[in-house]
Amino acid sequence: MSTGHFLIRGSQKVIGHYKYLLDTAKSDHEREKFARRIDEEKRNLERLLADHLARPTQAA
Repeated sequence: MSTGHFLIRGSQKVIGHYKYLLDTAKSDHEREKFARRIDEEKRNLERLLADHLARPTQAA
């Protein structure tokens, strides 16, 4: 697994964890905080994907 794939998969997992926390949040403050983190992680994931797709495929 390349570093790019590793980072993309990790970012997807982080988003999944924050979605769970958002679904189980007990207060509006927590929900807002987790929603902001999800948005931030989605932006990070988009950048990772764009960088990964822009790079030429390297032979193993």
